[in-house]
Amino acid sequence: MAKQRFIKSVVATAAEETPQMPWARGARRAAFIAKRTPAKPEFVVAKAA
Repeated sequence: MAKQRFIKSVVATAAEETPQMPWARGARRAAFIAKRTPAKPEFVVAKAA
């Protein structure tokens, strides 16, 4: 039973036009992490007058 589900999932993935490649995950994941983390504030150095 489990073998049948596995084989069906493999066949379904192979039938897709563009299966997910392991290296394609990096850019998408980096964009998600960048969106999730707050931007670092820029520090302004005040000069003494």
